[in-house]
Amino acid sequence: MRRAAVAVAATAMAVSLAACGSAKESGDGDKSSDSAAKKGDAIKVGLLLPENQTARYEKFDKPLIEKKVKELTNNKGEVVYANAKQDASLQNQQVDTMVTNKVDVLIVDAVDSKAIAGSVKKAKEAGIKVVAYDRLAEGPIDAYTSFDNVTVGKTQGEALLEALGDKAKDGQIVMMNGSATDPNAKQFKDGAHSVLDGKVKIGREYDTKEWKPENANANMEGAISALGKDKIVGVYSANDGMAGGIITALKAAGIDDIPVTGQDAELNGVQRIVTGEQYMSVYKPYPQEADVAAEMAVALAQGKSLDSIAKDTVDSPTTKGVPAVLVPVVSLTQDNIKDTVVKDGIYTIDEICGGKYKSACDKIKLS
Repeated sequence: MRRAAVAVAATAMAVSLAACGSAKESGDGDKSSDSAAKKGDAIKVGLLLPENQTARYEKFDKPLIEKKVKELTNNKGEVVYANAKQDASLQNQQVDTMVTNKVDVLIVDAVDSKAIAGSVKKAKEAGIKVVAYDRLAEGPIDAYTSFDNVTVGKTQGEALLEALGDKAKDGQIVMMNGSATDPNAKQFKDGAHSVLDGKVKIGREYDTKEWKPENANANMEGAISALGKDKIVGVYSANDGMAGGIITALKAAGIDDIPVTGQDAELNGVQRIVTGEQYMSVYKPYPQEADVAAEMAVALAQGKSLDSIAKDTVDSPTTKGVPAVLVPVVSLTQDNIKDTVVKDGIYTIDEICGGKYKSACDKIKLS
């Protein structure tokens, strides 16, 4: 984690240092290098994000990446954007379109890490470098940036155990994991299990189709019916969207005093933390992740080395030694809202504490 943090801190300087290098530094010998080196700042970056139900993609990732690409290219770089709306086939078509339109580099957050592999190969064959963003896509990717996903799951599990206290010995929890098609979901789950197993009984566990809140809601209703509402002492939810669906099911069953985890620090999630309906979320500093992705993409498009940007490597099921930057995460609770999402400019106090949330904010001295 220390190395990852250093890598992130160094990225702003790293790109300018990398600019002194030549196309030969990339060392891969594919046909994109010479043409990329001649491209200069007038590059075209294809950005493919997986869905628009989770607020982060349209609100944070897209504008942050666009802004950083502009900064790094003297306002000459262009970002071509497409959102797959949770459809893996559509995303493959979007990659094909960007290959046809001859973008210089792709940033891809895959809907399905396996299904995207063929399209990544097509891009590579066309001389287009590919940065896997947030999820480790399969195929011949050139770089990867995300958060330490196992640590995310551990952070959630540790927070849940802390909230449960002695209740962990007596009751059962429900685990609501993410989509089975998302490699990050497995890493979150593995991290959580490494903390929770042996410390609390897991009464029911689900892989939630497409991460959809309505599917999490239905799963939670099933868990309540199977276990009994008096037997459930907490819920591990892999993200904030699902936490919303889970909490709706809990309320409908008359359960309103058990801890529920989350991830992504969505505004609704932060507001539920303020009111006490949700115990915590994992705050992932999107500006850092987005900046790194943009830096990687611009460097690759211009035929430059990633050596000064990516200090670590990761292995996917298909590609070994992928240059990578993993960004640290923070457990977000009532105690550190000001020091995280407010301090970093993600939300203002007014956004969090407006309307019906004012009294709850006053109670925790947030407003």
